[in-house]
Amino acid sequence: MRILEHPILGKMPPRKVVKIEMEGRVLEAFEGEPIAAALTAHGICVFRYTRVRKEPRGISCAIGQCTDCVMVVNGIPNTRTCVTRVEDGMKIQRQE
Repeated sequence: MRILEHPILGKMPPRKVVKIEMEGRVLEAFEGEPIAAALTAHGICVFRYTRVRKEPRGISCAIGQCTDCVMVVNGIPNTRTCVTRVEDGMKIQRQE
């Protein structure tokens, strides 16, 4: 879900649409938006599982200070998805 028209900010300006891959599923995203925002827009809210108790984690602080949103992005683990911007062709995986 995306807010396409905000009562104060107005309509969202046109943006370039790119494709990213989340565990084999191809998703459309806006180039330059945070990965976490793109995934959330597609209803994906679990980004990783805790090491010991295997509890789900997603967006928490949304400013890159915690590690709840870390995922494997283009083979690089521990990537903070709330501050990492979408690029065309990114491959994203949940981190366990």
